[in-house]
Amino acid sequence: MFKNKLRHSKRMQEIINAFVKNGLRHFLFRLGLTKQDSADTDPIDQVNLQDVGVKLRQALQELGPTFIKLGQIASTRRDLVPPEISIELAKLQDHVAPFPFEQVKEIIEYELDAPIEELFSTFDPEPLATASIGQVHAARLPSGEQVAVKVQRPNIRPVVDTDLSILADFARFLEANTDWAETYHLRDMIDEFSSSLTDELDYRIEGRNGERIAKQFAEQPDIRIPAVFWDYSTNKVLTAEMLHGIKANDVQQLDAEGYDRGLIAQRIVDSMFYQVLEMGFFHGDPHPGNIFIRPGNIIAYMDFGMVGRLTDELKFHFASLIVNMRNGDSDGMIDTFEEMGILPDDLDLRLFKRDLDTLQTKYYDVSLNEIHLGAIFMELFQVAYHHHIQIPSEISILGKAILTLEGLISELDPEFSIMKAVEPYGEKLMKERYNPLNFAQDSIKQWMENYQILTHLPKDIKDITRTIKKGKMQLDINLKQTHTFLNRLDQISNRLSFSIILLSFSILMVGVIIGSSIAGQRNLLWDLPVIEIGSIIAGLMFVFLLYRIFRSGKM
Repeated sequence: MFKNKLRHSKRMQEIINAFVKNGLRHFLFRLGLTKQDSADTDPIDQVNLQDVGVKLRQALQELGPTFIKLGQIASTRRDLVPPEISIELAKLQDHVAPFPFEQVKEIIEYELDAPIEELFSTFDPEPLATASIGQVHAARLPSGEQVAVKVQRPNIRPVVDTDLSILADFARFLEANTDWAETYHLRDMIDEFSSSLTDELDYRIEGRNGERIAKQFAEQPDIRIPAVFWDYSTNKVLTAEMLHGIKANDVQQLDAEGYDRGLIAQRIVDSMFYQVLEMGFFHGDPHPGNIFIRPGNIIAYMDFGMVGRLTDELKFHFASLIVNMRNGDSDGMIDTFEEMGILPDDLDLRLFKRDLDTLQTKYYDVSLNEIHLGAIFMELFQVAYHHHIQIPSEISILGKAILTLEGLISELDPEFSIMKAVEPYGEKLMKERYNPLNFAQDSIKQWMENYQILTHLPKDIKDITRTIKKGKMQLDINLKQTHTFLNRLDQISNRLSFSIILLSFSILMVGVIIGSSIAGQRNLLWDLPVIEIGSIIAGLMFVFLLYRIFRSGKM
């Protein structure tokens, strides 16, 4: 315990020293971590954010893998980080000096419990690539397969665990002392980051991620994912099939060997949006170093340490944002944000709509070939930042992936439009969402949930009554946006009333039909066919109800 505390305090001092050394003392002072320095005379509101971004990038680079990864993720959160800083953090490099082959050999032999000469017929001591967490070596199995062996850096886990513990303490401190940290739930964000980085330290998870994406493309020969050799893999060693090819952004080499760059761009984009909007599980870092082009214009994806996940709801919300953005529908975008449950209580809807309208105007009547989807999302995240709206991390990862993808595609085929390519996927999702069968299934599910609520209602009312009698009832009423709230409440009550009337009318018609069947006679009222007229009225009411629901865009 004492040893852990000593390591914790020593590392904390290293972190503070790195920030002070890179000229960020005044920020540490404002956070209550250091004393004020007389040399710090610039008011905080006069600080150049781009300069801050450069200093922060240098400090994080110096502090090693945990903080490099933290900075890389922060660079994607333009809903939380000013653009001047996020642009600089995006420049963080994950390349470091390789560690000696003696340590590589020691780790492999310990993890796989055999001499390296028995495990591999050949093993190149020079790494193919290095990063802050591990490095990759070329090798050949005794059975003849060429493989890439990723080996984790020695003793990296204790350093990362210490850093994550410090970040957790730091997040708790900030939430207790600053409004912005509490508003953005900083502790939850750090917990999510810790879970992601901990997973990245377990190479078995990366291997399973790769296999899951490989299954997605099992019927598509144009996409290749390296196979994992599990007998030669552990949480610190990952052995996978070696796939040779040309880096996706090596345009000169692709042209020299006669590759079809337009077809390559199409396949990369289609395969990415298939992962995102069809499967909901996608490669989270599609930069050129992770995509190789093989003979036949075949696309090979590498490195599945960072992946993204989208639930069916998030896929629909993402598609809704794209469709509403393309149609210039700011109200539709606001409705989507509201359905996502991310609009803060104190949001000024008028100002938020104005900023969305400004963003829409910028892209109004612009051809799809000139619209960059990734750039639009980054600007949308900036609007969210100004209004203290926290975008779900899954959408942020997706936005960053699209931005990275657009940079690559623009090199392969400058005329290719990602916006045009994604539209069919978005429209398909919207149609599936409003498919009558899916609508009926959702309605049944909602009915079951409402039924459970109703069955618990008497007990809940009893508990509330008991609480009121004890004088412990507290009310927190926010009168902001009252007019909007009351309008929505009116809509809900009207729809409920209409539904009850429709249900009552339907029950009445069923009774009339059953009665006439038993009597063996047609029901006539004043020489009018009651059943036929009633069926038409009920049908019209039902169609009208569906029309109002579909038009509102809410199920």
